Amino acid sequence: MTKPRIARLLTDLVDPKNVITALCLLIGAHYGWDGVGWGALAILFCAIIPIVFIIATGKEKTWADRHVPERAQRMIAIPAIVLSVLSCLVLMVVGGAPAPLLSMVGAMLATITAIWPVTRFWKISVHTAVLTGALAMLALLYGPWVLLTIALIPMVAWSRALLKDHTPAQTIAGAVLGALVAAPVFSLGL
Repeated sequence: MTKPRIARLLTDLVDPKNVITALCLLIGAHYGWDGVGWGALAILFCAIIPIVFIIATGKEKTWADRHVPERAQRMIAIPAIVLSVLSCLVLMVVGGAPAPLLSMVGAMLATITAIWPVTRFWKISVHTAVLTGALAMLALLYGPWVLLTIALIPMVAWSRALLKDHTPAQTIAGAVLGALVAAPVFSLGL
C-alpha cells in the first residue's frame, strides 16, 4: 500500500465523527445502559447531525467532501455544529444526564467554539483537535493506560499533512488546542 493510501485510510478511520462516536460510547458505557443511551443521544447531535449538515451543504455534496477542505466552508459548518452540540447539551441537562456526560458534551462544545475564531484566519486541524481532546477525556475517566494510544496523534498529523489537507503546524496546533480545552472542561464533571 502506498503512503497516500495509508494516509487516506488513517484520515478516514480517525475522522472526527468516528472519534466522537467512539468517545460517546466509551464514556457512556462507564455509566451503564443509561450512560450508553445518553451517549447515543450525543452521537446523534455531535456526530450524525453535523456530518449530515456538512454533506448537505458541501460544494460536491458527496461523502468524500466531508472533511470540509476550505476555510470558507468551515465558517458555515462550525456555527451549525455549535448549535447542534449546544442543543444536545440542553437536552441532556433537562433530561438529567450524568455529570461526566454533560462535561463530555461541554468539552466538545468548548473545543469547536475555540476552533471557530482560529478558522477565520487559519485552517487548524479538527482531526487532531478532536482526537487529542477525546484521548484526554478518556485518560481522565479510565486512567493513564489510555495514553498508550497517544501514538495515534502523530500518525493522524502525518496523514493530514501528507494529504496536504493541513500543514504540520496546523496539526500540532489542533492537537494542543484539543487537549488544552477538552481536558479541563471534562474534568469539571468528574
